[in-house]
Amino acid sequence: MSQALLLFTPLATPFIAAVMALCLPSKARNAAAGLAWLTALIGLGCLAALYPTVASEGMARYSVPWMPDLGVNFTLRIDGFAWLFAFMVQGIGALVVLYARYYMSAEDPVPRFFAFLLAFMGAMTGLVISGDLIQMAVFWEMTSLFSFLLIGYWHHNASARDGARMALTVTAAGGLCLFAGVIVLGRIVGSFDLDQVLASGEVVKASPLYMPALLLILAGALTKSAQFPFHFWLPRAMAAPTPVSAYLHSATMVKAGVFLMIRLWPVLAGTDAWYTIVVGAGVTTLLFGAWAAVFQNDLKGLLAYSTISHLGLITLLLGLGSPLAAVAAIFHLVNHATFKASLFMAAGVIDHETGTRDLRRLSGLRKSMPVTTVLAIVAAAAMAGVPLLNGFLSKEMFLTEAMTQAEGPGRTTWLLPALATFASLLSVLYSVRFIQQVFFGPECKDLPKAPHEPPRWMRFPIEVLAGLCLLVGILPAFTIGPVLNLAVRSVLGDDVPYYSLSIWHGFNLPLLMSFIALVGGVIAYRLLGRRINAAERPWIVGRFNGARAYDRVMKGLKISADFVVRRLGTTRQQTRLRYIVLACLLAAVLASGWVGLGFDVVGIDMQRPGYGFTLLWIVGASCAVAAAWQAKYHRLASVVLLGGAGLVSCLTFVWFSAPDLATTQMLVEVVTTVLLLLGLRWLPKRDLTLAQVSTDTRARLRRFVDLIIAIAAGAGVALVAFAVMTRPNTSPLARFFIENSYSEAGGKNVVNVLLVDFRAFDTLGEITVLGIVGLTIWALLRRFRPASDSLGTTIQKQNQDRSDIRREHRKEGDTNSDAMVIPRVVMRWLFPFIVLLALHLFIRGHDLPGGGFAAGVAMSIAFILQYMASGARWVEARLEIRPLIWIGSGILIAALTGAGSWFFGYPFLTSWFEYSNLPLVGKTPLASALIFDAGVALLVVGATVLMLVAIAHQSLRKPREEPEPSSSKVEEIA
Repeated sequence: MSQALLLFTPLATPFIAAVMALCLPSKARNAAAGLAWLTALIGLGCLAALYPTVASEGMARYSVPWMPDLGVNFTLRIDGFAWLFAFMVQGIGALVVLYARYYMSAEDPVPRFFAFLLAFMGAMTGLVISGDLIQMAVFWEMTSLFSFLLIGYWHHNASARDGARMALTVTAAGGLCLFAGVIVLGRIVGSFDLDQVLASGEVVKASPLYMPALLLILAGALTKSAQFPFHFWLPRAMAAPTPVSAYLHSATMVKAGVFLMIRLWPVLAGTDAWYTIVVGAGVTTLLFGAWAAVFQNDLKGLLAYSTISHLGLITLLLGLGSPLAAVAAIFHLVNHATFKASLFMAAGVIDHETGTRDLRRLSGLRKSMPVTTVLAIVAAAAMAGVPLLNGFLSKEMFLTEAMTQAEGPGRTTWLLPALATFASLLSVLYSVRFIQQVFFGPECKDLPKAPHEPPRWMRFPIEVLAGLCLLVGILPAFTIGPVLNLAVRSVLGDDVPYYSLSIWHGFNLPLLMSFIALVGGVIAYRLLGRRINAAERPWIVGRFNGARAYDRVMKGLKISADFVVRRLGTTRQQTRLRYIVLACLLAAVLASGWVGLGFDVVGIDMQRPGYGFTLLWIVGASCAVAAAWQAKYHRLASVVLLGGAGLVSCLTFVWFSAPDLATTQMLVEVVTTVLLLLGLRWLPKRDLTLAQVSTDTRARLRRFVDLIIAIAAGAGVALVAFAVMTRPNTSPLARFFIENSYSEAGGKNVVNVLLVDFRAFDTLGEITVLGIVGLTIWALLRRFRPASDSLGTTIQKQNQDRSDIRREHRKEGDTNSDAMVIPRVVMRWLFPFIVLLALHLFIRGHDLPGGGFAAGVAMSIAFILQYMASGARWVEARLEIRPLIWIGSGILIAALTGAGSWFFGYPFLTSWFEYSNLPLVGKTPLASALIFDAGVALLVVGATVLMLVAIAHQSLRKPREEPEPSSSKVEEIA
């Protein structure tokens, strides 16, 4: 298997499997769990196959151009550290999937849960193995999004919804800071490639932009890893299902921040600013989290605050800036993942089998759950740093480094070791409380469920992780040693200090500190256990309640938004449009005041219009003004006049020799005019009372202001349009497209080549927006009921009445009634001819006026005519129209066409073309852009027909019943 495939598979398979899981029935728990477990095993297999390459060459890498002009590539890069973290993500993910199969209730939509979990696994894997900073930032935000879905999975629970929103708000805000930070960092280095960034540490630190980059990147890292003062979101996330907590808070979500700090440690660490910020955040979080964990009465709450504390420990180590501290941070990162995942799963087993997580209600479970007791004791002892377990080794490294760093110049020799010892004591204290309260003491009789051991395979993941805690603690050099050494070398390069993984280093100060912490923690619980169990909330936790501050900030934002809505908000669409147009005018005025009109800057030379062109635009402007005037009195005339203005725009394009734009404009005018006419059918009728009320002075003033705004906006747009359309064809950009459209893209139609080749990414975004617009209109109208006063004799009813009349006349031998059928028959016969025209426009679009967009609009006209001629029932009884499938297929075809270029080593949406001799056809141009254009055509048809169907189906619905309008309501509307 190729190296590129081995790199790409662990990233792609979770997303593919997530889509497959969403397609499963809601009760297919076994199938969804099997699919997720197989996906994780495939990822583990690929990583195992890559290990020899990483061990021998130091890195496995695959890169394809993404946005080469911006220096952004799609790069997959696995070195020793990325391999270790990715293996942890996939391995613990596989165990969590197996555990979740038995934890999740059959009543829940379990396939949806596994879909979210798999998507999160893919996002986290992408974050870890990204070799480009921009790509890493994209996956970073994806982890925030999918963690939001996982935390809020039980959306019927208010605490789950609140916790998910809080986590998304904090981590996504940090992600935006990170994105800005990596842009600044990329500017300093001159590249976003991770290898070049890691090799430019001295350049970065010497740059004047170092401090902004550092602050922005640390903002992202500290919020993600729940460091003080951003710690408050993590305990609220405990409302998620326990498998989510075990995964997010051991190997993935909260580890992303410390992963980023380790990843960029060679570039950013080693300065006073780094030391001050990172050490300050780390030591505060370490102590605060440990102290808060001691007083938690909820099992998951205790583990959540202990996670915060241990993340603070890792952050503190990274802030110290020494290579040995970085080694200890990497080692503890792995150890914490193993014992914390097993502890969360054990807490989930206790909750699952007893019905509660309250420490004040649990007691004596060692008799009914002996195996779970042993596993939980091993994991908790590893968290406390008991010898012969993995947590002890990394804690010893931490204490050793605290002693070493305390001896540096200008630093207090005793403060850091004392704080480290006190934090270790607190860790022992809450670990002892966890074990003593749950498993020892008198057996509890009033639990919601009778406690018993969980199913065998539900306990298996805990057994594996507890076994790893023992193996690494007893045989560290043979288990974790080679992988840890590989990870350390990938981070530190040649600056790897000597470190030992021996379990005995003789009698020294770190061992004494560890002994004091172990004994002191046990004694503290014996002396203060009852008082701790009775305490509701410690003073320091209540004083520094970040969640309360977050709630106050969000409440303040809501109050401010409500104030703005009250002052500026309105239910009238006319007023909303007035605000939008005024905002655009203000922006245009400010911009023109800053740079002038700017025509000379971009090389636009305005020319004097000819008499014919001036007359043409006078006609168009007259149509627009008349349409605005008639909108008050006659809607149909207003739409027709508006179509006249559109026709003038079409003729303008013809005047300036732009047949492609003229064709598209004409087709769009037909579709939009018909859709507007169909929409007018469902507007309520005019009320003369309202018209009379609106003749007062206030209404006249408002209409006069609207007239001034309309004239200003219209004149400005006309000026810009005239300047653009009348400039000479001498700009470098225009010459580039004219000269390269055929040689580089194989097309003579510059407009179409521009859309499907040179700026295909823009087109992909535009058709996506069009699809969203179609779906939005459909969603708005699918529950809409027309007002009763808008219903006279509907088109459907007229068609049905005409059919009945025609049948009666035919029975009587009257043939004159057939004249009523002629327009309908002609419109039906036009269907195949319009389809043929659409196909003609599509095929010729790469060299002659036409293209996918024009073809899609033309095809839409064919369907519109059928709906107008025969009504929705007749058409849908004979044609199976599924516009949603058309929209999805269009986006999928366009995106896959662009992704196909990756397999040949080219940037996304790079087109291919050549001329081939086809049988019976001869020499024919073949271009991959034609497939992309087909996706555009399909989406245009789907979106337009979806709007048409949404409007046409109003004829089949009953009107809504509305109360009589009061006089005050009439005045408000006026």
